[in-house]
Amino acid sequence: MKQGFYISKALAVVFVFLAVIGIVIIISLAVVCSEEKAKNVGNAVTPIQSIRPSTSTTLWTTPSTAMMSTSQPKKTWNHIRLPMTLIPEFYNVTLWPRLTQPINGMYIFTGNSTVRFTCKEATNLILIHCNMLNLTLFDGHHAILTGGDGANPPAIINSWWEKDTQYLVLQLQGELQAGKSYSLFTEFTGELADDLAGFYRSEYTEDGEKRIIATTQMQPTDARKAFPCFDEPALKARFSFTVIHEPQFLALSNSPLAETKELIIEGITWTVSKFEETEIMSTYLTAFIVCDFASIECPTFPFQVRIWARKEAIYKGHGNYSLKTAASILKYLEAYYNISYPLPKSDQIAVPDFNFFAMENWGLLVYHENGLLLDPNGSSTQNKENIAFILAHELAHQWFGNLVTMKWWNDLWLNEGFATYVQYLGVDFVEPSWSIKDLFVVYEVHYVFGVDALPYSRPLSAKEEEINTLEDINGVIDAITYSKGAAVLRMLSSFLTEDLFRKGLSSYLKAFQFRNTVYLDLWNHLQQAVNEQQSIQLPTSISDIMNRWTRQMGFPLVTFNTTSGEISQKHFLLDQKAIVRRTSEYNYTWHIPVSWMKSGILQPLGWLLNKSETKPELKVTGAEWVLANINVTGYYRVNYDMQNWERLLSQLQRDHSIIPINNRAQIISDAFSLAQAEYIPITLALNTTRYLSKDTEYIPWISALANLKHFFLMFDRSEVYGPMQAYLRKQVHQLYEHFENSTENFKEIPSALTAQYSQRVAVWIACEYGLKKCRDLSSGLYKQWMDKPSANPIHPNLRSLIYCSAIASGGVEMWDFGWKMFRNTTFTAESDRLRYALSCAKEPWLLNRYLEYSLNQEYIRKQDSISTISYIASNVVGQSLVGTSFDPVGKLCSISESSFYDFSMTSYSLLNIHGRDMKVSERFASESELRQLEQFKKDNEHIGFGVAAPTMTLALERTRSNIKWVNKNKQEVLKWFQEASE
Repeated sequence: MKQGFYISKALAVVFVFLAVIGIVIIISLAVVCSEEKAKNVGNAVTPIQSIRPSTSTTLWTTPSTAMMSTSQPKKTWNHIRLPMTLIPEFYNVTLWPRLTQPINGMYIFTGNSTVRFTCKEATNLILIHCNMLNLTLFDGHHAILTGGDGANPPAIINSWWEKDTQYLVLQLQGELQAGKSYSLFTEFTGELADDLAGFYRSEYTEDGEKRIIATTQMQPTDARKAFPCFDEPALKARFSFTVIHEPQFLALSNSPLAETKELIIEGITWTVSKFEETEIMSTYLTAFIVCDFASIECPTFPFQVRIWARKEAIYKGHGNYSLKTAASILKYLEAYYNISYPLPKSDQIAVPDFNFFAMENWGLLVYHENGLLLDPNGSSTQNKENIAFILAHELAHQWFGNLVTMKWWNDLWLNEGFATYVQYLGVDFVEPSWSIKDLFVVYEVHYVFGVDALPYSRPLSAKEEEINTLEDINGVIDAITYSKGAAVLRMLSSFLTEDLFRKGLSSYLKAFQFRNTVYLDLWNHLQQAVNEQQSIQLPTSISDIMNRWTRQMGFPLVTFNTTSGEISQKHFLLDQKAIVRRTSEYNYTWHIPVSWMKSGILQPLGWLLNKSETKPELKVTGAEWVLANINVTGYYRVNYDMQNWERLLSQLQRDHSIIPINNRAQIISDAFSLAQAEYIPITLALNTTRYLSKDTEYIPWISALANLKHFFLMFDRSEVYGPMQAYLRKQVHQLYEHFENSTENFKEIPSALTAQYSQRVAVWIACEYGLKKCRDLSSGLYKQWMDKPSANPIHPNLRSLIYCSAIASGGVEMWDFGWKMFRNTTFTAESDRLRYALSCAKEPWLLNRYLEYSLNQEYIRKQDSISTISYIASNVVGQSLVGTSFDPVGKLCSISESSFYDFSMTSYSLLNIHGRDMKVSERFASESELRQLEQFKKDNEHIGFGVAAPTMTLALERTRSNIKWVNKNKQEVLKWFQEASE
């Protein structure tokens, strides 16, 4: 999540404007302000005076020398965690965004908030989060404090803002009394920036007209940018939101609309939308949106379910699939959790500008348009799958995360890991023909293995005190939290059985609804479910088993010796010589559920509890073989003695169907990782791909391609590339012909989901690596589209691949047509396909032009700039342009005009080597490229890299590692591909 402090120079201009219209603000706020303000304004400075800029360039009044007196308490405000002295109960918040009245090109909102809280422990200090808001002064201070329950509040004698911890600090003359309630009123002005955080602005064009909406993204720490609040997940409260807006817009929030009324100010009519009080919830889940969207609703559902989007999208039916799917998933989740949906409505809204696919705000879920809208005629199956996944994930949060919430961000994996696991169950329910659960291994497990096998990985659950900066909070929003969290929960469900897992989960949710928990609470309720029945026998407690998976980083390598029967475990690292600086209370041993089969016959589940054990049943004779971790339900990699490896490869060649699909993929994935870690020869890993010429299943193919990607990156500029191309053409030929024959030369699409993805693999590899009839097919289809742009002959499933292949071989004419269609489309999925395909050009001047376009927001949306540059960098021609002749960080983030945070995030995005997208530094494998990175680091050391600093280090380490790997393996790999391609 984007966060950080910056100073908006333009905001100072707002205050001049507000001084002119100050009376308007006074009148409007008088309508909606709380009674507390009316009683206590006293000698407060009027809004006209208080919102004028001071001589300082900052947005805040910071402590003066007089304010920072020796009587001031010690620096409690320097701690990121709030003291648990004040507990919020209720917020009354009014917000007034101006969407049609920009001032010098800037949009603002004004508002006020009253928070009622209980004092749990006597204190003379109030800390409340606040960021990027200019507060009105009352008697020289930034808030008004009133008492309840007969309490007389002490006077505020000092107030200031702490930049690092983002607190409004109020020092009091006396102490607040324990057990008493108080209310704090603030009045503020903020910018509706386009930074995609807090309360922000999103823009789009419809019917040739620029449109603007105001929307929100609060997670993890940006609710404080919208209104002052106790912005921690454990400090739940109820909220009452009121939004003032132009009549042509409508307003949405977490709860249903309670009433609307008109407000006329200086002859201008405004609408005041007041919402019902919410359930008890965390600040990061609050949401409010002002837009001119349309909606569709499920008329027969027991509570209100709606899809909101741009009117054009709704009228064209782009929300229909999401509506049907959301309703079905909500029904499924009610049954799965055995708890009714806790709110009176569930709104899903698609916004044009959003930093993520979606956000689970309670009752008002916000999605990127790609995550919610499906064109019945132009969307691919993958678009459909993504939408189903995203809906299932966010709706799963409505119970797990929203109804019951983690206490602190160190346990974010409880929210995100669980939602990631359950999304597969939800999609499997609504689309049973997809067999979607089979894709869990390649989508989640294989992906996170690559991150968790590094010496600088981290445990799923850190100690609370280890997450003690805003950067730490953002640092846990990663693959470990989402994918590893899901993988260990899937493993837990597997050895418990899904029914028992659900029983414990339901008990947990009912016990802690509207409250906060730590992960141990979940283990306790699952243990209770186990204790209540006798069908499952565990070797030890759930807590003892699972703490080893959540409280230590990494995962084990389980090695089977089928000659001796020995089975052993070891912490797996891709670099065996790496130094792991994080100690483990469990000495990097795990309690491992071991599923296995012998020569195709499934064996009883066993457990490995020690470093090594001997199990006679693992011994084999003759042609027998052992295969472990069936369906990859365990979160570990597997190694075998060399004889067993050879027997497995022989079985794949004879009849690969004997080995389950996920295990065929896992054999490939394990072998390549083991080769990288130097446990087995690299030629053994390459040999696992030989049988693929006989396999038409997607999952093994995509596993192989994911692991061969490193070879493509390292060798596509060397003499290895030709033999490697020839080998892949040879291997894919049968797969391509299979679909060529069964789908009438790719005019049809298979019915099964994974078969559709296999068809995509066939086109991708065949066209990418030079199968002539594939390249002829792509050029021919693309030219047909050029001849008649209104009738695209290419099926949406294949468009990105066909577009890429045609543009790669077609020159400027095909590129210009693709650019024209990109500029003309209003459908986000098609726009993304073309935006990727344009990066496939082979002419350096075209790619250089595209790089320049990527920095022009009139051409490429700001949120898409980084991914566009990454696409270009993944092209072997474009990589050198991005890496040398082009300075994307400098151009995107001119430090004189932009923030340090933006610079560090841009560096992070471009250099990141663990993301799903190909990044600039991934292909670096030469001494000259290492020097280039080192120079980049040196040139920018005076600025610093912030959140990108670890990634900068990793990029350098990866480049050095790549150089070493290429020098060691190049000749052996070249020889293997030469022989295998014959």
